[in-house]
Amino acid sequence: MQPENGDGFGTRAVHSGRGFTGSTGAVMPPVYLTSTFESGNLDGFDYTRSGNPNFRLLEESVGAMEGASFATCFASGVSAITAVVSSLKSGDLVLAEENLYGCTYRLFERVFNKFGLQVRYVDLSREENWEEIRRARPTLVWLESPTNPLLKIIDIAGIAKVAAEVDAPTLVDNTFASPYLQRPLELGATLSLSSTTKYINGHSDCLGGIVATNDKAWHARMVFAQKALGLQPGPFDAWLTTRGQRTLALRMERHCSNALELARWLETQPGVRLVRYPFLPSHPQFELAQKQMRGGSGMIVAEFDFPAQKALEFCRRLRLFTLAESLGGVESLVCHPPTMTHAQVPVKVRHAVGIRDGLVRFSVGIENVEDLRADLDQALRATLE
Repeated sequence: MQPENGDGFGTRAVHSGRGFTGSTGAVMPPVYLTSTFESGNLDGFDYTRSGNPNFRLLEESVGAMEGASFATCFASGVSAITAVVSSLKSGDLVLAEENLYGCTYRLFERVFNKFGLQVRYVDLSREENWEEIRRARPTLVWLESPTNPLLKIIDIAGIAKVAAEVDAPTLVDNTFASPYLQRPLELGATLSLSSTTKYINGHSDCLGGIVATNDKAWHARMVFAQKALGLQPGPFDAWLTTRGQRTLALRMERHCSNALELARWLETQPGVRLVRYPFLPSHPQFELAQKQMRGGSGMIVAEFDFPAQKALEFCRRLRLFTLAESLGGVESLVCHPPTMTHAQVPVKVRHAVGIRDGLVRFSVGIENVEDLRADLDQALRATLE
């Protein structure tokens, strides 16, 4: 059964993507572990690189959550980024928010740069810098909101409106928010991209990416890239992601409540220079975050009054926060961006955008918040001694 258009988010998450059950009546569709389909089948499949029932079910379910007419799934978030950027050509200009995921920066600077793609980085959290969109007339405007790792909140609706004046499509990397907290297409963006590895799947057991849009031409580009570049996921990964997204609403509510409580506590602790969390009143874009997002997500960033080595010592003292890259799973993780996710970003560039040596990023899970707070407390006390 497919959801009606007026169904709420939680209902759409549970009931979308439940087709291909045949005569069995299976409540959960099976995994289609096949590379090849008989020619002329009624559903139009031929070869899994160019389509699989599990891909289609995932695309239907995430599209329903994003409020999108189309969605295309990929092998990872980086594969989704590659699909979009590979559709551009030499000489095209991407105008990007200056604080980007480290692998996005690496793709721009070390892969696509040698093919002639131009990328210009601007602090798009400052409205006075939006004039650069009108002046540069870019081929694509690239945003993250919240950004990785600084959790800047970017005015998606405002920037999309300015970009539309010069016929520039706007892409939003929605990974940190998830479609439960924020739907970029409803705010005017052309493309909403997510690493489904993170919150959408939510269980740290598979990789995936998705690009959602209401634009037929962009959808055709994504379908072409999925097939031509071999960027498709495996059927089992797609099945896991479809399963995981059914509980997205419940998980995000717990991620948000836990993270807000811990962020408030961290702000009061010695040795902490600053805390950034979108739904803290101290956040520079607090009012915009409340307007644009349903909740603050499960990500916190704190800058400690420590050098890099001591910041890493603090991370390693934590018991319930595993020191690891990635985010968005039910378990809590901690990351030191200067030496992990953003290690390949040049030091001068990192420092210029605010990624300093004492910066620590927390992905707050769904554990009991009092246990998480006690864990942070013991690690911080030990590091300050």
